[in-house]
Formats: sequence, structure tokens, C-alpha cells
Amino acid sequence: MRFEGKKALVTGASGGIGRAIVDVLRAGGAEVATTDRAGSDFDGDLKDGPFCDALPARVAEKLGGLDILVNNAGIITRGKITEASDDDFARSMAVNVEAPFRLCRATIPIMADAGGGAIVNTASCWGVHPGPDHPIYVMSKAAVASLTQCLGRDHAHQNIRVNAVCPNEVNTPMIRSGFEIRGFDPDEAIAALNASVPLGRIAEPEDIADVVAFLASDAARYMCGALLEVNGGKPVT
Repeated sequence: MRFEGKKALVTGASGGIGRAIVDVLRAGGAEVATTDRAGSDFDGDLKDGPFCDALPARVAEKLGGLDILVNNAGIITRGKITEASDDDFARSMAVNVEAPFRLCRATIPIMADAGGGAIVNTASCWGVHPGPDHPIYVMSKAAVASLTQCLGRDHAHQNIRVNAVCPNEVNTPMIRSGFEIRGFDPDEAIAALNASVPLGRIAEPEDIADVVAFLASDAARYMCGALLEVNGGKPVT
């Protein structure tokens, strides 16, 4: 029970990766509060600044503390920059960048007062090694990666460890719906992706959740500002 007595907040908790993160934290003994647009313990819109600003304190009050924050919520906007709308940019920045910024800003004082904690952000291999035709997504995840490195350094002295997991493709409803929108059969598209991965398959949500749990646990006690790529050996192409 490596998380026994720990209090956690997970955003994007109803998605494929988010649900797996909640499951592994709870299996380890953590008490987990969730937020997601699809329904959760704390319903709200991560594009709403005041909601994000207030959420960590609300969670800490309900659970009796806040030891772990997992900024997992994210959206993918595809297409060339010449095809991108102002709304595409605004939504992606609000969910992928501004929400983690606000949640970290509100959580760090709570953790500092309690003697420490762990923050795990979901960045992306694409935010570290930009791929083609996803400029909005790439820049948003690059911002998360840089924020992680900066906060990992700035708050290590408070015993607050900030790290990020950087997945490549993951077999989630999000990636499958993306294939459907573009007119592809999701099963065939996933099979083609599997063949492109040296390990033989793209990630399952649990593969990412286990790395998040590692970063949130005492096993990663000396890690600050790390960007862990979880890609099955596949480079961004």
C-alpha cells in the first residue's frame, strides 16, 4: 500500500489514461478526488480559471490534505497551422497549459505547508520531439514539459517533486475517436500503429498509469523535473 494515507487529485479522470491512474492510486491506498467534464467528484470546466484556482483547496478541505496532483487532462488538436482556428488555439492552451499552470500554482502552497508532495504532469513525446501537422498540440505539450522542468527545480527545496510522463500513442477512446473523425477504421489504424512500434504495440492506459504512479511514489523520491518518455522504443515521426 505505497500510497496509504495519501490524498490525490487527478484531472481528466474519466478518460482512458485518467481512469487507469485513478485505479492504480486507489489500489495503492490513496484517497483520490477526480475532475473531468464527463462527470467526477468535482465537476467543472478546466477552461474556467476560477474553478482551477479554487479546486486544490476544495480537494484539500474535503480529503484532509493534498499530497499528489496529477495534471492528466488534455486535448489533441490536429492539422496544419494554416487550418487552425482561434478557438482551436484557445481551447488547447486553456486545457493543456493554463489549467496545469493554475492547478500547480494553487497546489504548491498547500503542499509546502504540509511538508511536501508530488506533482505529475502528462506531457507528451511530441512536446519533446515535435511531430508533423500538430503545431497547437506540440506547442502546448512543450509548454507542459518546460513548466515541469522549471517547477521541479524551483520547488525541490520544499520537498515538492514535479515530474512529467511523456507518452507516445496510447490506445484510448481519444485516439480511436480521432481515427473515426478522419474516416479510418480504429481497429485497423491501431494495428498499423502497433506494427510501427519496436516493442510491438502502442501503449495501453495502464502502461502510462504505472509510470505516473512511480513518479508520485517514494520510489521516485530523488527525481525532480524529469520528463519520462514512455514510447515502446518508437521515435516521434
